[in-house]
Amino acid sequence: MKKIILIIAGIFLLGIGVVAFIYRDLIPIAYDFYQMMPDKSFDETIPPPAPDYASDSWWAALPGRSDEADVIPNADVIDNQPDASVDVFFIHPTTYFEAGNSWNQPFENETANRRLKLGVMMGQASSFNGCCKIYAPKYRQAALLAFMDGDDGPKALDLAYEDVKSAFEYFIKHLNMGRPFILASHSQGSFHAVRLLEDYFTGKPLLHQLVAAYLIGGPMTNEHLNKTPDIPLCDSPTSTRCQIGWNTVGKEYSASNYADSHCINPLNWRADQGYASSNNNLGGVRFTPDNRQPDIDPAVVDAECQEGKLVISRPPTGYDYMMMGPENYHIYDYSLFYMNIRQNAIDRSLAFLGASGSANP
Repeated sequence: MKKIILIIAGIFLLGIGVVAFIYRDLIPIAYDFYQMMPDKSFDETIPPPAPDYASDSWWAALPGRSDEADVIPNADVIDNQPDASVDVFFIHPTTYFEAGNSWNQPFENETANRRLKLGVMMGQASSFNGCCKIYAPKYRQAALLAFMDGDDGPKALDLAYEDVKSAFEYFIKHLNMGRPFILASHSQGSFHAVRLLEDYFTGKPLLHQLVAAYLIGGPMTNEHLNKTPDIPLCDSPTSTRCQIGWNTVGKEYSASNYADSHCINPLNWRADQGYASSNNNLGGVRFTPDNRQPDIDPAVVDAECQEGKLVISRPPTGYDYMMMGPENYHIYDYSLFYMNIRQNAIDRSLAFLGASGSANP
């Protein structure tokens, strides 16, 4: 009898081992996500104090002061913010992972703030300092797990959007002064930026100031496009008053969560079509806290829009940490195409300014 029990136990443990081996890439990700779960429901928590956008401390980047959005790679480029005639309103992605007892980030959470400064402002927002003055608000961002929780998640995201709206209204009233501007974002930021387009731009006078909307790593769905019929997909490198988005995955990515999405290829700036070889890639850039002026990684990947996804070949070391699961390069949506984004933002700004008769940036 004991022998039979040992055999059964051995088979059970072997089965666990086989499953663990098959899903070995997902186990640490699942554990990380478990660690990110807030301790209480949204209604059981007290939201952090609301931001005051009259205070510079509630802005991750502002022109006229030194901050991480001012960095440039080791290339023939400059931080042109002092002379730019175009602004960018940049809405950052999620940096609040270890949620603890709050579904929305408290202002004083230094871990999230450090990720925002050294990861997002350097690696994403800085791509617009060649064309634009950068305005990037902090906000009570929703915890990462908000996107995976159908009960509390929407409440946390709605609270975050209220801050984004407040920041945007402050930007328009007190900072922008009627200048042309780019709306740019990533991930959670693009989730909010989509709502901004629907609430403040489509069918409204503010659309005439919009150079373009770079809603990268977000929901560029048919439902959204139907709500913004006067803001089409950008389908050329110099189209304006239009919107851009992509979600980067590898060739073996199998999930169908982008079936209702649209894709603009950042290597040719065309919508939903056309392969572009790595020769079209002006360079990826990897900023780090220890290297604030990194070299460019030329021709780092190719890209092709397929069924709403931006499909790439496997990138080199340094662009291969797949936090969101196998073959999902979401966290590299900007860095893999950094120099293309930078140049295109300049080109679209010049096209907009030329068409409107304004001065060049």
